[in-house]
Amino acid sequence: MRLILVRHPAPKVSSGTCYGRSDVAVAQNEMTTVRASLQTTLPPHVPLYASPLRRCAELATALAQDLPASALRFDARLAEMDFGTWEMQPWHAIAREDIDAWAAGLAHYRPGGGENVLAMAARVDAFLGDLLREQHETAIIICHAGTIRLLCALQAGLPLEETALLAANSAHKIAYGATVVVNF
Repeated sequence: MRLILVRHPAPKVSSGTCYGRSDVAVAQNEMTTVRASLQTTLPPHVPLYASPLRRCAELATALAQDLPASALRFDARLAEMDFGTWEMQPWHAIAREDIDAWAAGLAHYRPGGGENVLAMAARVDAFLGDLLREQHETAIIICHAGTIRLLCALQAGLPLEETALLAANSAHKIAYGATVVVNF
């Protein structure tokens, strides 16, 4: 199965802000630009899945009409990681010892008391398992950089904790509105 992974447009948050599960809006000009670009590059008549968070859901809803998609489904397992009390805080305001503790225990540490990377990996893996059982030739997924990194890491077929660490340690170079294609 070919998965076309699309990162949402840039959200309306200040640079340097920790946001994951927060349901933040996207600037309309960003949405228009990304939507126009994707209209000409994404295939029509394939299933479209999306995180229910607004920055993904709005783009997915528009693309489902533009392409058109054969189906549009929102799945909470595609949401970005929950950073608990760190959500919407400037990164520089989060205690250095907390960031260091997270770096020392990437798979199991729960930043801000939220979700750990291993828990996120488990839900993304469960989504992927369900999707693969549907046996589509191609599917489009509108989601977040963390979700994309995990889906890419799942290609390696490693145990889940190793997959979580692989994703967490991979360099983040996924631009807003970017497309990444993976094959399973």
